[in-house]
Amino acid sequence: MMICSSRISQQVRECNPRQFGIGCCSGSSCFSGGRAPQRQIRRYAFWFRCRNTACFTRFNPLTKGVPYAAVASYSLVASNSDEIPVLCFGNSDGCRKYSSETPAGPDVLAENGGCPASGLSPVAGGIVALGKFDALHIGHRELAIHAANIGIPFLLSFAGIAQVLGWAPRVPIVAECDRQRVLSSWTPFCGNMTPKEFPLEFSSVRYLTPQQFVAKLAEELGVGGVVAGENYRFGYKASGNASDLVRLCNEYGMIARVIDCVMDKNQDRSRTLTSSSKEQGQVSSTQVRHALAIGDMKYVSELLGRPHRLVVRYEDAFMDGKRRLFVPRSCFLNLPPKDGVYKQCSLIIGDGDTLPCRADIDAKCIALELDANKVYPDIISTHSVHILAIDFEG
Repeated sequence: MMICSSRISQQVRECNPRQFGIGCCSGSSCFSGGRAPQRQIRRYAFWFRCRNTACFTRFNPLTKGVPYAAVASYSLVASNSDEIPVLCFGNSDGCRKYSSETPAGPDVLAENGGCPASGLSPVAGGIVALGKFDALHIGHRELAIHAANIGIPFLLSFAGIAQVLGWAPRVPIVAECDRQRVLSSWTPFCGNMTPKEFPLEFSSVRYLTPQQFVAKLAEELGVGGVVAGENYRFGYKASGNASDLVRLCNEYGMIARVIDCVMDKNQDRSRTLTSSSKEQGQVSSTQVRHALAIGDMKYVSELLGRPHRLVVRYEDAFMDGKRRLFVPRSCFLNLPPKDGVYKQCSLIIGDGDTLPCRADIDAKCIALELDANKVYPDIISTHSVHILAIDFEG
């Protein structure tokens, strides 16, 4: 095969090296600078404007035996994973096309973390961690870390499960408006990348077989790879397991990484709280709910990797004097701990003051008593307060 140079835009060259490397391929063999690489090479999903089309073309994978129009001659980019991603260019006969009315250029790719924003899935080319992600606990964080070690990390979960299956609605462990803060706190663990959430409507995948589900990830969403726990189940009636996931991802040209579950260090407490057959000692959202239900905030903090935060609306709150604030339960935006007195708490007002306080929760409200020289009216008057947050220290 004749190899020639191809001009690569500066924006593409500067995109995340963990997601895209640059090299050349011929059939099933890939080379860089005439030398065979020492590690296995994976061909990532990548979009580039074809010369003779007004659409983006997805090279994933390049078809064997199809002549290539041009191949970049840059060196492979090293990564922290066992695979080396390679950027390949080919003609329109060897790739799948995803059209867009206004296709994004390489400048948009760079600005959008390496993924086209127009006409393509938000997770296109990214690495998705698979799970429910209710509590955003340390096990979920570990999935995000492994995804970030391969490429741009996303958390892919299913929205609307309760409505479709007729389950009673449950109060979330993490308030919807607080999830971004939690994900931002994972940035130092994820190579200075903040994982993004991508909810997939459960109704759109409920009846898919394991193969159909993986095909949806690869062909419709353009996912570059997946990360899942060893106990992950997927497909209709949970018929697929982690081994099936790896096999199917390989068939569809995606990276698949299965990791060990993060185990609960407090096995005695874990067994006491739940006897679920699904729980085998790993950290889980179920464990977090049970720990909140008994008011064991130290244990909750260990499972979450952070203090539990209760977020409340301020509109219906009222004050008794200058140091006691009452917020009715109707203002709670997520799951509180068990009714009782909690002495080690912090009140967070807006993005400003954080004040130590004492919390007393009962069937009607939460009463907050300041343990400081400031008084509530002075603090609240300096902020446009709509939301308050209470951190429960362990």
